[in-house]
Amino acid sequence: MTDAIIIGGGHNGLTCAYYLAKRGLKVTILEAADKVGGAAVTDEFHPGFRNSAASYTVSLLQPKVIREMELERHGLKVVLRKKDNFLPGPNGTYLLTGRDGRTRADIARHVAADGAGYDRYNAELETVVRLVKKWILKAPPGAGAGVRGLPALAALGKDLIGLKTSEVRTLHEFATKSEGDILDRFFEGDMAKALFAFDGIVGNFASPYTPGTAYVLLHHLFGEAAGVAGAWGHAIGGMGAITQAMAKACREAGVDIVLNSPVTEVIVEKGRAVGVAAAGKTWRAPQIVANVNPKLLFDKLVPAGAVTRDIEQHFAHWGCESATFRMNVALDALPNFTARPGRGEHLTAGIIFAPSMDYMHRAYADAALNGWSEKPVVEMLIPSTLDPTLAPKGKHVASLFCQHFRFKLPDGRQWDDEREAAADAIIATVDAQAPGFAKSIIARQIHSPLDLERRFGLIGGDIFHGKMGNDQLFSARPMIGHADYRMPLPGLYLCGSGAHPGGGVTGAPGHNAAAAILADAKGWAPWRKRA
Repeated sequence: MTDAIIIGGGHNGLTCAYYLAKRGLKVTILEAADKVGGAAVTDEFHPGFRNSAASYTVSLLQPKVIREMELERHGLKVVLRKKDNFLPGPNGTYLLTGRDGRTRADIARHVAADGAGYDRYNAELETVVRLVKKWILKAPPGAGAGVRGLPALAALGKDLIGLKTSEVRTLHEFATKSEGDILDRFFEGDMAKALFAFDGIVGNFASPYTPGTAYVLLHHLFGEAAGVAGAWGHAIGGMGAITQAMAKACREAGVDIVLNSPVTEVIVEKGRAVGVAAAGKTWRAPQIVANVNPKLLFDKLVPAGAVTRDIEQHFAHWGCESATFRMNVALDALPNFTARPGRGEHLTAGIIFAPSMDYMHRAYADAALNGWSEKPVVEMLIPSTLDPTLAPKGKHVASLFCQHFRFKLPDGRQWDDEREAAADAIIATVDAQAPGFAKSIIARQIHSPLDLERRFGLIGGDIFHGKMGNDQLFSARPMIGHADYRMPLPGLYLCGSGAHPGGGVTGAPGHNAAAAILADAKGWAPWRKRA
């Protein structure tokens, strides 16, 4: 008999399955697609050209998960970018950042005072990131959780008691303010501000001056790549290499992975989740674990009336929209930037097309009014500069991750009619800084927000399974009283990015959900009525 059924074989579902199987549970993963990975997959999108289809870079994947799943033994290899970020700016200016003091030096090259500002900024970040990291692999305190919530509440209290008043003030500001408010305190130069502000709007439909963006910025800073804290890297073979290594670890641990099996319903009997319907078959288990957006789970999979009306309404109004547009392009040649001509390590970096926070704000405002930005914020990676397996010799592939593109367009317009025009605007944004880029494109793969929902089940095109605003974080993710991965239906758990700590390829929600399931399997945590 199966002990646990996991809905969805994305990276968090695979992580959760592994930890359950290693503790002796019989686990089955039901995946709708013909391969595991969810949004962390690699496609051959043109003959001979491969690239990550949706998620596209490595940093947030938890070292504990990498180590305990032995992902390197199962084939995962992560290499670092040779430079971190390259920002081409107006009039031939640019910012190029990296390790060993490179970031500070180039920021100070533009505005001398910003070198000291960078030091102060890092000092404040150190306090906040240290605390955030402590809670990545733990369930947050649960309001209304009674005795069960006391250990988490005590642990949080202990962490906060150890902080100075100034550190508590810093924590509060990063938890509530806009990134623009914070970055304006530390930096004078537009490009320095833009460098850091990008992290607060990536996958987030917001202006840099929207309250809460400071936390989204923080969320992108707790990772590491190839053992280097705060670094970003590339998985050889694309992001699918991560989930393929995870699948190997799962199968070795005894997990049964069933492909082409979309779950259409959670079966509920006597007030408890007891199974699922998938691909014309009924699957039963005492634990049902959902690696899907919680809105999808409660709107489409959990039968109407299985939970109370207020819970149904909560998830019906769960905020989902990251305003993200994702492209891959096959290239006949590397781009040649006006600001920094020729080849070089800057082409291995994350190349950010957004020279100021004002530019980012205008992109947001344009999308808010018109549906999508004609001058979007774009991050381009050229992973074939680090990984020759992705393209034929002498050719390249590039990933373009773009903001802001609304899921629902105004005036009845449809993405199926505007997909190509939006892609053209993105290409034109790059071409303005690297003339000839558009002509070098051999083929392109386009995922509009609607495509992201259709293909990957990312409701509203939301890459994080729900907005990362203050009302949907920590003890409120996905719902106050249910932030401990136990859903308001006995036997049902959430292990995806809609649970704490949120989005990104981290493995953390899967890891944490497994801990909750294992605790309940021991009988330590009997179900109680919570609403």
